[in-house]
Amino acid sequence: MSEKLANPAPLGLMGFGMTTILLNLHNAGFYPLGSMILAMGLAYGGLAQVIAGIMEYKRGNTFGTVAFSSYGLFWWSLVILLILPNSVIYYPQITKASNEAMAAYFFMWGLFTFIMFFGTLKANRAVQFVFMSLAVLFFLLTARDLTGNTTLATITGYEGIICGLSAVYTALAEVLNEVHGKTVLPLCPTNKQ
Repeated sequence: MSEKLANPAPLGLMGFGMTTILLNLHNAGFYPLGSMILAMGLAYGGLAQVIAGIMEYKRGNTFGTVAFSSYGLFWWSLVILLILPNSVIYYPQITKASNEAMAAYFFMWGLFTFIMFFGTLKANRAVQFVFMSLAVLFFLLTARDLTGNTTLATITGYEGIICGLSAVYTALAEVLNEVHGKTVLPLCPTNKQ
């Protein structure tokens, strides 16, 4: 008996995209860091992507499993990095991560994302843009934390908004194209697909 499985990528992309937009609106200076961003990081950016990663595993998609599970756990780790130093349970033993430590954290995620980008070369241009713009975002976050430059921080926020919007677009395109059985929103397939 064959079982048709849903495409989990739009769920993962939407969780990533919306959370990235909201965090980077903060990074661009529109509002302070607050519980809304942390809640999105835990629930939609984190849990939804981990669920999408598990669903990709069921479909036999190693790339999707690694990408969605990793970025879901990225969001959880980022939220934990932000709230743990203020936790009554561990206070005062755990200190806030230094700028240099956060730069190392973002650099490692940028390196991971840049390498994962090469896994998108057989995918469509929309997915390629998501991964390349995310790698750029992580490297900009690294530079921001190393330099403390406020102009760079604002530029990083705007680049993050673009990255998040590209993921939301890709998610919506995949959903609408499948529902309508035709290209409603183009994903720009490559010749390698």
